[in-house]
Amino acid sequence: MGTGQHQTLFWKPVLIPEGSGGSPALQPGASGGEGGGDTEMTQQETAPGPVLSKKVKPPKECFLIQPKETNEDATKTRKRKKKKITDILAKSEPKPGTPEDLQKLMKDYYSSSRSVIELEELTLPDSCFLKANDLTHSLSSYLKEVCPKWVKLRKSHSEKKSVLMLIICGSAIRAVELIRSMTAFKGDSKVMKLFAKHIKVQEQVKLLEKRVVHLGVGTPGRIKELIKQGGLHLNPLKFLIFDWNWRDQKLRRMMDIPEIRKEVFELLEMGVLSLCKTESLKLGLF
Repeated sequence: MGTGQHQTLFWKPVLIPEGSGGSPALQPGASGGEGGGDTEMTQQETAPGPVLSKKVKPPKECFLIQPKETNEDATKTRKRKKKKITDILAKSEPKPGTPEDLQKLMKDYYSSSRSVIELEELTLPDSCFLKANDLTHSLSSYLKEVCPKWVKLRKSHSEKKSVLMLIICGSAIRAVELIRSMTAFKGDSKVMKLFAKHIKVQEQVKLLEKRVVHLGVGTPGRIKELIKQGGLHLNPLKFLIFDWNWRDQKLRRMMDIPEIRKEVFELLEMGVLSLCKTESLKLGLF
């Protein structure tokens, strides 16, 4: 290389054949000098090797393993599947109450505390029952059918602290509904509310002492309390009507509620059963 002369270096990519273990590299070359020609590397082409076919693996089967059900989960499942009495009653067709229903309820209620002989004494004669409601009557039409001589009977009643007819239902609200629905039957009859809501028992005792009342509509608990305190006498009573077939929002009848059923049977033992056996008192299931 002479003085005063410059050589230009450049880098040219050279393809390394397959199998050489290398990778593409840059090698130097010279141009513009004496005795130095351009060095060129030709690209060597290699024949493509045989393509190895990949082995296709068969698809694997997947199995889902269900988690084991714990006791807590099983309890929750049972709770969800448990049917409520409301669901059962909603699917069942309503059937009118019969005297046999009342007789059976009484025997079931007293079966654990009474002897066989005492249970037989609770049986009421068929003659003490009025015709049962077949679910086609309103209260007024039912009372007109079972008490055709009511007007005459009402006019002859003058005894205080008593009523000629008692209608027993499950709540104060239901009692008010029944009083409104019997307008066509009661006529000029004096009607009294016999329930505990907003009315003190002493007030009801005073009202029964002051005036003659023909019809009493109320709950068994308050009627029972009035009898205990001497504010209501049962001897003049001629008709005792149970609001038997009506159902509340939960589709329960009056006698389906344990508390009310207990009070009804306690009321029956306070002189009602003895009056029925003498046939001076008639029972009706509305």
